[in-house]
Amino acid sequence: MSEYQYYEFQAVDRPLSAPELAHVRALSTRATITSTRFVNEYQWGDFKGDPLTLMERYYDAHLYFANWGTHRLMLRLPRRLLDPRTARCYRPGRGSWGSGVAVHAKGEHVILEFRSDDESGDFDEDDEAGEAWLASLITVRADLAGGDHRALYLGWLCAVQSGELDDTAVEPPVPPGLATLSAPLSALADFLRVGADLLAIASERSAALRAAGPTPDDLATWLRALPVAEKDDLLLELAVSGAAPAQAELLQRFRRAHPTPGQPVAGRTVGALLDAAEQRAERRRRREAERAARQREREARERAAARAAYLDSLVGREAELWREVETLAETKRPKEYDHAARLIGDLRDLSVRQDALAAFDRRVDELRVRHAKKPSFIGRLEHVTSTTGS
Repeated sequence: MSEYQYYEFQAVDRPLSAPELAHVRALSTRATITSTRFVNEYQWGDFKGDPLTLMERYYDAHLYFANWGTHRLMLRLPRRLLDPRTARCYRPGRGSWGSGVAVHAKGEHVILEFRSDDESGDFDEDDEAGEAWLASLITVRADLAGGDHRALYLGWLCAVQSGELDDTAVEPPVPPGLATLSAPLSALADFLRVGADLLAIASERSAALRAAGPTPDDLATWLRALPVAEKDDLLLELAVSGAAPAQAELLQRFRRAHPTPGQPVAGRTVGALLDAAEQRAERRRRREAERAARQREREARERAAARAAYLDSLVGREAELWREVETLAETKRPKEYDHAARLIGDLRDLSVRQDALAAFDRRVDELRVRHAKKPSFIGRLEHVTSTTGS
């Protein structure tokens, strides 16, 4: 398998300045670089830059893919939209880590690093379309900015599945909506290779996702009650950062003022989750095996019925078929020998149904004698007559 690496960075909240672009271009002469995007692929060699440093300075999203099994996604958010302490509840641990989610707090930003490592070597060549991944994952950043922590929990599940945590470790708070993932969150689960059985078990304690957020009337009532200074802050955020960051900030403030009651709490251990996921997987495999067995039985019955109908169509034509076998045997051509063998098989099965196998055996013995000097034909004859009828 040839080496393949894919790097992509995207600037979402603001484009890179001319000096920033010059610095990024100095890192690679082969990359496709614009003020909002950096893309490079490697079949040999490696990227000279440090992805975390680039995320700290310039970019809001980064995706890395290597065909030896590493998937990495970084998302940068303003610290005011994601408290690092909240994010750190979902990381696998304080020390070195492999798969899962890491949290890097730098200045005014928090950078989440999701990673999945799988060295099994079972990779699809289609996975080398790395550019499709970030397009499907980028809106997870907006979800996180709006207070949706399902991506963080998926990162924690990735660590659970990869064996990064002890069986006695306790799960972090379970966010609502795990049973109804959006398309980008489903793509993140796939990117992190989170198994469907483990996700289904984890979702059992996830509350239903609340309908689309506050209504315009809810927001209007809340905004009218805000102090003038806070309203000015929101207007300044809109003017400086644009509509999307301002909307995220607004919704964050609203949710802090109106916390969702009855949120599920942590409680299950990693060992309990893994055991339950394995039991669910075993039940699923059993159901799939039973379904496959029923399908095989149904197909076998259909084949038997079709075979019976075909043999019924041959009744009364036995003499004609034996003559055709003789004609085909005389051709001394392998293709015609194959046809003759199929006809002999039909005649054998027909003789079994008619309780006339002795007569069939006599005709076959005669064929052996007459065509004894045709080893290719005789080989086919012996094969078909030694096979049990279907």
